[in-house]
Amino acid sequence: MAIKNYKPTSPARRNMSVTDYSVLSKVAPEKSLLAPLNKKSGRNSYGRITVRHRGGGNRNKYRLIDFKRQKFDVEATVKTIEYDPNRSAHIALIEYTDGTKSYITAPVGLKVGDTVVAGPNADIKPGNALPLVNIPVGTFIHNIELYPGKGAQLARSAGNMAQLMAKENHLALLRLPSGELRNVPENCMATIGQVGNIDHENVKIGKAGRKRHMGWRPTVRGSVMNPNDHPHGGGEGKSPVGRPGPVTPWGKPALGYKTRKNTRSNKLIIKRRNGK
Repeated sequence: MAIKNYKPTSPARRNMSVTDYSVLSKVAPEKSLLAPLNKKSGRNSYGRITVRHRGGGNRNKYRLIDFKRQKFDVEATVKTIEYDPNRSAHIALIEYTDGTKSYITAPVGLKVGDTVVAGPNADIKPGNALPLVNIPVGTFIHNIELYPGKGAQLARSAGNMAQLMAKENHLALLRLPSGELRNVPENCMATIGQVGNIDHENVKIGKAGRKRHMGWRPTVRGSVMNPNDHPHGGGEGKSPVGRPGPVTPWGKPALGYKTRKNTRSNKLIIKRRNGK
């Protein structure tokens, strides 16, 4: 997937780039696989803001993606490769031989007209989904389940992939995109290949308006606020934070502060992404 750069007809255009969408199918999304997507603007069920700097943005419909791939041993043909406003990866519309349609994330190399299949006996080629126990060691995979039957949770965004390192004691050892080494039950499903739209990380937003279209509102630095609004605020001119390290608006450490809550799965993590 290439990047399209614009001529510098304005200051914003000078540094703006977009993904080249010419490889996508110019069709409307499948209506039966669309769902309404209501905006939350960062608010929880009590109406309180729990995620700051959210609001506005374009109105989108949600595409129902099949992250479980439990229709075993039934071939499906790729009908279209489409843009999905809800994720960085592109999606592929597939139609099974029995007429059922569904969306999957499009891996690198998948084209319109290709055939994909899920199940223990599927070939090792991009787009096919198999249990980890049936995938050869060393294979690059994406859309990996953490728990059998729950649906893919790992390596789902554009350009991501994990590598199957070993299989032992009904567990599969994976090297995740972050560098973390982690065990996963070997009966979890995974899809062969790398998630498509690799150049997504090279896109330059270029102007503030594009970020507003995505639903992001402006962010203000704490150091330019008043002291009653942020711990970093106040002082004459530019001032240091006045603490051993930077903190959040509510006084929590902002660097090196561990936020992981799930300690039950610690035994499955062999090596963390920070190398410890």
